[in-house]
This record gives sequence, structure tokens and C-alpha cells, in this order.
Amino acid sequence: MSAEPAYSLTDQGLLLSGRLTLARIAGFDADVRSAVAAHLADGGTIAAVDIGAVERMDTVGAWLVTQIADSAGAKVRGASAEGARLLDAVARAAEEPVAIRPEPLFPLLRVTSQVGQTVRDTFGELLGLLGFFGAAIRATGALVRHPGRIRWAALVTRVEVVGVNALAIIGLMSFLIGIVIAQQGAVQLRQFGLEIFTVNLVGRASVRELGLLMTAIMVAGRSGSAFAAQLGTMKLTEEVDALRTIGVSPMEALVLPRVFATLLMMPLLGFYASMAAIVGGGLFCWFGLEIPPLTYTQLLRDIIPMTDLYALLIKAPVFGMVVAVTGCYHGMQVKADAEEVGRRTTDAVVQGIFLVIVLDAFFAVFFTGIGWD
Repeated sequence: MSAEPAYSLTDQGLLLSGRLTLARIAGFDADVRSAVAAHLADGGTIAAVDIGAVERMDTVGAWLVTQIADSAGAKVRGASAEGARLLDAVARAAEEPVAIRPEPLFPLLRVTSQVGQTVRDTFGELLGLLGFFGAAIRATGALVRHPGRIRWAALVTRVEVVGVNALAIIGLMSFLIGIVIAQQGAVQLRQFGLEIFTVNLVGRASVRELGLLMTAIMVAGRSGSAFAAQLGTMKLTEEVDALRTIGVSPMEALVLPRVFATLLMMPLLGFYASMAAIVGGGLFCWFGLEIPPLTYTQLLRDIIPMTDLYALLIKAPVFGMVVAVTGCYHGMQVKADAEEVGRRTTDAVVQGIFLVIVLDAFFAVFFTGIGWD
């Protein structure tokens, strides 16, 4: 019996033979449908569709047999046990109603629905992030009780990636921001003859807010995205599951080194960025406002209080922890495919920057409330 599908059509019925599978049914489908339609148009009848001679049939073949039988009003006979199961499955699938989500009648309802869905998803992500943060704290407690399980090599590697390799870009960015702050401040203050207060603007803004904030944003875009992409790829390649199989905690081996490295390096990077911004502002004051470097330095010593430095050192570890935990959380949530890696990486950057700005606003109000203004 030939493996190619074939048919024989008489008034008694339609006899199908061969293999009714996806690989062989492409041209046969149109031929047999045309023959059946022509036979019925000439006044002929088809009492049954006989598939007893079919060697093999898959779901596509069962669907074709069902469609032909329904169009001719015929019964299917000669099916094997496996063929009967396929025909029943196709028939049940055809009978099941397709759930179609109705569109809201008014644009306002549609917008409201989308806003509600976004809010629900956002709160779900925040709850998941809090749970992940709790798991990280619990894993940290386990490492404190068992210091021998700390992976120092991984920690040092992450310190280099997060901190040392970021010095160039963060320094350049902060240096240019210092110049921009000084230039824009001088333009506005010149209207009142108060160009000397450009030093105040550069010093306070760099140490108190912009130096650390821009550093946190840069680390979120650079390291937070890298954490999400790395861990997400490891999830797809089942490396995380392999670690669990051999008894290694992914939280201890993958997440905590990244979190600790970012937490340790953020105060240093924030201070470094603030100094770079001050240098950039001082360079503009020297050449643009003719304020000598010695005078600029002496003014900074009188202007910048120690509380600004304390505020920087308090905020920096919190920002670093938020950025690292957010990046690792989204990386560990990857489950489907490579497209989800990209989406989770984007979410990690956006969510990390958003949380940093929200926390910065909270700290600003808090420090003002306790008199650090």
C-alpha cells in the first residue's frame, strides 16, 4: 500500500488510503475537496467516508476527514482505535465555543480597564519584589551563620564589574553634569550679579543629590540590566535548575554576590561621582567666572556641611540594594523564551530607576525633617 494519500469516490462512499499526515496532505487536501464538491454538484451522494485503508493519520488528517464528512453529510467508518480518538478530539474541539473578550462599549471604559490592569500588575510586581527581598535577607542570614559558604571569588568579580569597570563612564558623566550645572547656574545668577553663588549651587547639588542620583541611574541601566539578562539567560538554559539539582542555592551563588557587590560599591561610586561633578563645575568657574581653584576649594569647605556627606553615605547603600535586587528579581522571573529576557531586562531598568527616584524623594523629605537641610 502506497504511503502517499489517495482516494476513490463512488456513490457508495469515499475511500481514503495512504498516510493522512501533515507532511503529505498539502496537495491532496485541495484535490479531494474539489472531487467531493464536483461529485455532490452532479447530484451524487456519499454515504460514508471509509478510512479503513489509511496507514497513518494525525490531527490534521482527522480534521480533513471530519470536514469532508460534514460537508457531504456522511459517516466515518473503518477508523482504528487511535483514529477514532483523533476524530473524537477534533469533533470536541470544533464544538467548544471560543471565548472572545468583548471590547468595552466606550473608550473611557477601555482606558479605565487598562489602567486597572496596569495597577494590578504593578502591585503584583511590587509584592513579588518584596518577597524576593525577604528571600535574599533569609539567605544572608544563612551565610552569616555559615561564613564558609560565601563565594568570595564571585563577589570580587562582581565588585570589579559593578565598580571598577564603571569608573570611566560615571566619572565622565558626572564631570559633564558639573559643567552643565555651573554654566546654567551662572547664566541665571548673572542677572542679579551673584555669579559667586554658582559655587554653592555646584557643591550642594553635586554632593547632596545629583552625584548619587545620576550614579544610581547609571548603575541601574548598566549593572541592573546586566543582572536581569544574565540570570534570565541562565534560567532559559536551565543552569539555575542545575544548581538546585546539585544542592547549591541560586540565591547564595548568583543573587547575593551581585547584591553585596552593588551595595558595597555604590557609596564609593556616589562619592566619586560627586567629586567629579565638583571638579567639572570648578573648571567652568575657573575659566568662565575667573574664580581661582584655591578660592573655589575654600568656598566649598564653607558651603558643604558634613550632613550632606552623611546623607550620601546613608542613601547610597539603599539605592545600590534596590537596583541589584530589582535586576536579580526580574532575571529570576524569566520562564518562557528569549523575548521575555528582553522584556524583563527593560522592566528591571525602568523599575529600578523609578524606585530610586521615589526613595530619593523620601530621603529628601526625611533629611529636611530632621534638620539636615
